[in-house]
Amino acid sequence: MSSDDTVLRVALPLPLARLFDYRAPDGVQVDSVQVGARVRVPFGPRELIGVVAAVGPLDAGARETKSAVAILDTEPLLHGELLESLRWLARYAHAPLGEVLTTALPAALRQGGPLPETDEVVWRLVEGASLDKLKRDAMPHRLATLLAQRARSEDELDDTLPGWRTAARALSTKGLAESIRTTPARVAGNGTPGPALNDEQRAAVEAIVAHDGFGAVLLEGVTGSGKTEVYLQAIADCLARGKQALVLVPEIGLTPQTLARFRTRLGIEVHALHSGLNDTARARVWAAAARGEARVIVGTRSAVFTPLPEAGLIVVDEEHDGSYKQQDGIRYHARDFALVRGKALGIPVVLGSATPSLETLHNAQAGRFTHVRLSKRAGDAKPPSVRVLDIRKRALDAGLSTELIAKVRATVESGGQVLVFRNRRGYAPVLLCHDCGWSAACKRCSTPDHPHPMTVHAGGRRLQCHHCGARQAAPMACPDCGGLALQPQGVGTERLEERLIELFPDVPVLRVDRGSTRRRDALESLLAELGDRAGILVGTQMLAKGHDLPNLTLVAVVGIDEGLFSADFRAGEKLAQLLIQVAGRAGRARRAGEVWLQTHHPTHPLLQTLIAGGYRAFAEQELVEREAAGFPPFAHLALLRAEAKSAEPNTRFLALAKACIDDARIADVEVFGPLPAPMPRRAGFQRAQLLVSAPQRRALHAALEAALPALRDAPEGKRVRWSLDVDPVDLY
Repeated sequence: MSSDDTVLRVALPLPLARLFDYRAPDGVQVDSVQVGARVRVPFGPRELIGVVAAVGPLDAGARETKSAVAILDTEPLLHGELLESLRWLARYAHAPLGEVLTTALPAALRQGGPLPETDEVVWRLVEGASLDKLKRDAMPHRLATLLAQRARSEDELDDTLPGWRTAARALSTKGLAESIRTTPARVAGNGTPGPALNDEQRAAVEAIVAHDGFGAVLLEGVTGSGKTEVYLQAIADCLARGKQALVLVPEIGLTPQTLARFRTRLGIEVHALHSGLNDTARARVWAAAARGEARVIVGTRSAVFTPLPEAGLIVVDEEHDGSYKQQDGIRYHARDFALVRGKALGIPVVLGSATPSLETLHNAQAGRFTHVRLSKRAGDAKPPSVRVLDIRKRALDAGLSTELIAKVRATVESGGQVLVFRNRRGYAPVLLCHDCGWSAACKRCSTPDHPHPMTVHAGGRRLQCHHCGARQAAPMACPDCGGLALQPQGVGTERLEERLIELFPDVPVLRVDRGSTRRRDALESLLAELGDRAGILVGTQMLAKGHDLPNLTLVAVVGIDEGLFSADFRAGEKLAQLLIQVAGRAGRARRAGEVWLQTHHPTHPLLQTLIAGGYRAFAEQELVEREAAGFPPFAHLALLRAEAKSAEPNTRFLALAKACIDDARIADVEVFGPLPAPMPRRAGFQRAQLLVSAPQRRALHAALEAALPALRDAPEGKRVRWSLDVDPVDLY
């Protein structure tokens, strides 16, 4: 076959489930272009960056084929295991390969930028530099003190000392510090020894390192049991064998804390990979990993796409966390894809959590995962005591009972720290007219039957929808009756913060939620500001995710009652995990911890089960109920959602989808709907959905595979925005 008859089959970042044929650019032999290399190609009036997915013969009768503009890579960016795993993901998610491959690349590379150089800029003190004339506690002195210990990369300084760059320039001008470029060390240095492992931790490490090849290990450990120490020992073993380790964490806020601890203990550069980095920095870490230079990578969800040519271990911390699921675009689950990659790479994957997802627990019970447990807290720490406070018929002050306020006062007066947990940010959930009952609803997300309230922010001066982001000033008078009796109803973190500052004017009160931590390193700065002194943290679920606060002795949980009566079949699991995780922040050091739980429903079965038997008792009971109801993990789901400006196009499209699935006649596949989504309108679009269920994964995918080609070509599909979510974690 001549090169004239051979074309490049290119995957483009388009919502089209097909490849596009292009000839090689003039002067380029098609045989020299490798699968996995990026190409720039013409597409209509524009140019796109795609990835060569195959090289093959030109189809007989094909129309004139355009030539690619340029080949961007002499060596493929995506190849081997990673490319094959991404092909698997495209098949599993029933998503276009081009969109999957684009999702896996850092933004700078998907836009056509070159693979960056990966040598590091390192700052060090000039030999013989004297720090005597530097003002103590000023930023230059703090930076110089750090550099006196050892040279540090710019990435590490970004994580450990925000705002260091101006100080570095000042030190350089004075001839006290200098920057040099160096290649990252591939071998661990002399790290700081950690605490001695207890018997359970030692057994857990042995279970992980015993795997010669792929194996999934569920590390179930109560909060404060030292799961991170187990990770560190397993990673150290991985490095000693000359292998790379990838660690996934659920939140950007956890990354600086984890990085600092890992760098100190392992004695090697630990690379961060998360959305808080700029595009260049993310591409540089990705390239360093692809070249085998980055030996330990810590990142959030998208870090699961990191190339690992010398892979040895993958760790998924807080594996139950919902943030590992991508909710738009390519709807992948980072935990599940980590398992797929681990199997393809032939390496162990550790899933760590105090409150494992029911899917993971079911896999462990079925023998598919190795299950190891850490049943007691590390060191001398003891589990916190729990008190349920019945607040029925009791007066509340900004959502706080008199007893709880007295307990907070006693705690801070004794030098302890308090976490007041309220999983609702803003000042108040609703703005209500006391005269006529009008409430502020989002015009873009409400329907006559389902008004969606706007959250009150800025002490009552601003309204914001937490679903579509719409903002507006709060009205001066009621739009319905003209009355002036507009009152915020309910309590959010802003209102709690305001009232606690009034009640405790001499105690630092810090709020930790999405609003207060938008700036990079804001969470780390807030926690550093509090330090070990007495104080109060007011926070949402952000503070429930793995943060180690040694002086925190009281956790006060307020306002969780709404979560007890959700229609979502996963609501109980999510609430149980949240309560256990936030309670676990208390008493993690030598001082005993307490958890006070305010509720109007002290006898609710979920609360009673958690208090009497902990998360394991809840999980066992919930699994029995899930099996009886035919819900995951005893069934497999796919959610097909349609959105349009009016309801009719959604109904027509979903009715066609149901007919296509029914026509496939796949045994045991059930289709529910079309039905309005639980949130039937969002950002001005009507929303409806179809739920497909099957007891076996193979049957579910067979039904989807049979129906999707017709749906992609149907005129009804062109009139709606539709998406498919395989294994949805949120039906809203």
